[in-house]
Amino acid sequence: MPASTNPTWDPGQYLRHAEHRARPFADLLARVPRLPRDPARIADLGCGPGNVTTQLAERWPAAHITGYDNSPEMLARTEEYAGPTTGGGRLDFAHADLTRWASADTYDLIVSNAALQWVPGHLESIPAWLDALAPGGTFAFQVPNNIDAPLHALMRDLAATARWKDLLDGVLRHEDSVHHPLVYLDRLTRLGCDVDVWETTYMQLLAGEDPVLDWAKGTGLRPVLTALADRPTDRDAFVAEYRELLRDAYPTQPYGTVLPFQRLFAVARKAA
Repeated sequence: MPASTNPTWDPGQYLRHAEHRARPFADLLARVPRLPRDPARIADLGCGPGNVTTQLAERWPAAHITGYDNSPEMLARTEEYAGPTTGGGRLDFAHADLTRWASADTYDLIVSNAALQWVPGHLESIPAWLDALAPGGTFAFQVPNNIDAPLHALMRDLAATARWKDLLDGVLRHEDSVHHPLVYLDRLTRLGCDVDVWETTYMQLLAGEDPVLDWAKGTGLRPVLTALADRPTDRDAFVAEYRELLRDAYPTQPYGTVLPFQRLFAVARKAA
């Protein structure tokens, strides 16, 4: 089976943990320096359902902001946010495949929130994205940097077992989906940017029954759910096996279930 680079997304499932998913974007934007133009032109690459794109309008209320995504399901949810903003700006959304995205427009800020790990070869796309920035503009992104955590490792190990390897070969992301922080620092600095790269581990306290599985159903497990969509018995069997592995790896405490989640951040300001 070919690798699933375009899983089918479920916005409702994704938004079940909206607060935890939105916090890193707020932390990223807090480090973005002053933009070169006001009103600014801003692009959000991999905007998902658009709920965190609204943070851009709160920070830069006069800006024209465009969110880009390749998921019809996610883009359908953005409609509630599209239109004029209270500060005189505008928020709109458009379909785009980030593996080929390039723009003739010039942006003051290009951001990406938890999306580049789904874009094969994204490191090679960075020069073109920087070319789309105005002098003094900023490219800022954050990605999960936990591909070796039990959340993902157990999923990959299970997919590689005899029962599943033929059905799920090449479906899941591997270690090269996100690079070492120094790789991003080196690449962005060599391209002439003033760069800030850091990592944060969030101790996410989740509630409910099997909350780590519920989290994974919104993101990391999507390729498996997509690959097995036409085989519901197999899909349910895989999810059941994965659930048991997660219960051992992330035991429930009286106060909830802790999911440590490491993220990588980069803010690169282009020379003025």
